[in-house]
Amino acid sequence: MRLNLIFAVTILTNIHRFNGFIHQRALNMNSENTLKVGIIGAGRIGRVHLETLASVPGVKPIIISDIIESVLKDVTEKYGVPSYSLNADDVINHPEVQAVWICSPSQFHADQIKSCARAGKHIFCEKPIATDLPGTIEAIKVAEECGVNLMTAFQRRFDPSFSRLHRAILEGEIGRPLSAILQSRDPQPPPFQYVKGGGGLFKDMAIHDLDISRWLMSAQGKNEPLKIYATGVCNIDKEIVQLKDSNPSEAIDTANILIEFESGSTATIQICRKATYGYDQRVEVFGTEGLVKHKNLFPNTVEKWSGESVKKLDPMHNFFMSRYEDAYKGETKSFCEFLKNGNAVSPNGNDGKVALEMAMACDLSLKLGRPVLMSEIHIQNTSMDTAPSVSALS
Repeated sequence: MRLNLIFAVTILTNIHRFNGFIHQRALNMNSENTLKVGIIGAGRIGRVHLETLASVPGVKPIIISDIIESVLKDVTEKYGVPSYSLNADDVINHPEVQAVWICSPSQFHADQIKSCARAGKHIFCEKPIATDLPGTIEAIKVAEECGVNLMTAFQRRFDPSFSRLHRAILEGEIGRPLSAILQSRDPQPPPFQYVKGGGGLFKDMAIHDLDISRWLMSAQGKNEPLKIYATGVCNIDKEIVQLKDSNPSEAIDTANILIEFESGSTATIQICRKATYGYDQRVEVFGTEGLVKHKNLFPNTVEKWSGESVKKLDPMHNFFMSRYEDAYKGETKSFCEFLKNGNAVSPNGNDGKVALEMAMACDLSLKLGRPVLMSEIHIQNTSMDTAPSVSALS
């Protein structure tokens, strides 16, 4: 489907606001067939997405915002972005912008999603959608009511190894999936000030693994989580133990999560803030006809063979940005393709909501010391005005 048809609703939505630009905009889209985008946030992750956007044929970043002008001057010059602003609203309300990448701090996401939706702009949002469940639900609802696409940034789905695992399960290479084991360990724990108020181990770190477990175990069809049991202790940084009274999930750095899905299949997730050997990201899925798994990745394949040993010359990746470099590029390119081709966006807002609900179930399970039904989280949400906060780490 041609780009001008995909964004027809966007144009009509903005007629009352940008009437003077409508004629020119329609002509530009017919002649250029270019997706024009804006970026909110020029920090580390914003730069990653901007670099990818600037390299994708048929996509043109035309404005970026941040609160630090020197940073904006640097990135606009480096990537050829024609304009910048210190105000995110200038990106959202720019008459030529058709899609917005939200890479701002977490506390701004929900309001910016709603503003983008009401301005008729399609939305790519770094996790979380909001810092609580009610805010998440409201932001998703506004996007749906306004008829815009909302993509949640779970970049691991676009990693070549994870996506190949998913395809193998989808195509029945291991029969029906029965169980999965995910191991996720960081090379170093974050500082105390990051952990304090960061939402806890499950919302901050494990949320990506929770999403991946659901995605893999649902490869052959809808298969939602029913029950979650989470345990955790502090093994690495004893300073965080003092956070137990305010948020038990912030006082742990090591955890095990057991998830039971509708089909009866299960997923086990092992989490730790520190692995001395690097960034540990392994997955194994067992099925009725076999098993698939992926191992840790190294920057290269060079090995040293000697009379003493056979070993890799260089250590494995020790930072999530280098380990998932291809995945970050892939998710950005995919969203552009979704919009150009008119395909359904994935992962969408609901995927972000379910991942948050799963993390909340982990929090409650740790607190109560028992398995928690997902239905308990849904009931809890209907009777509360606010929910625990979520970290911005992606």
